[in-house]
Amino acid sequence: NLGVMYADGKGVPQDYEEAAKWYRLAADQGIAEAQFKLGVMYYNGISVSQDYQEALKWFRLAANQGYAGAQSSIGVMYAKGEGVSQNYEEALKWFRLAAEQGIASTQAVLAAMYYDGKGVPQDYIQAHKWLNLAASQATGKDAERYRSIKGTVAKQMTAEQIAEAQRLAREWQPQTGRQPENR
Repeated sequence: NLGVMYADGKGVPQDYEEAAKWYRLAADQGIAEAQFKLGVMYYNGISVSQDYQEALKWFRLAANQGYAGAQSSIGVMYAKGEGVSQNYEEALKWFRLAAEQGIASTQAVLAAMYYDGKGVPQDYIQAHKWLNLAASQATGKDAERYRSIKGTVAKQMTAEQIAEAQRLAREWQPQTGRQPENR
């Protein structure tokens, strides 16, 4: 909490170096949120040298505890080839873990991967399902954007495929704290 206070400047002057110090203390004790936030600092080079390997290390520690933000961040790193070889299959695995926990933005990214066939065979039903879920959980402009993209996907689908995607979305249940199968 002290790390967050220093990072946000709440109750204390904003000080990223101090935030990093407190995040590291908590991260070393196994606190997933602190591990994730420390990873973000390394990923973005905030008060520390930008270091994708160090970011990945902290993201993995948090992700292995089921922390969805860290899982999504690892997916981004694999999708972009940042600190790792670009690997859409590996990115998809990490995005799916976060999406299954109900993270709308990651559900939309997963939908795009199914739509484009990146890391997985192209599948409009899965793309529509994940966009449907993302739109139902997002708010404001994000929800509008996801609905609009879902409409674009639907134009390439049959009525039966849309019905199947809607059924899958209705039956979907979030899975809290999902962890990768092979750590």
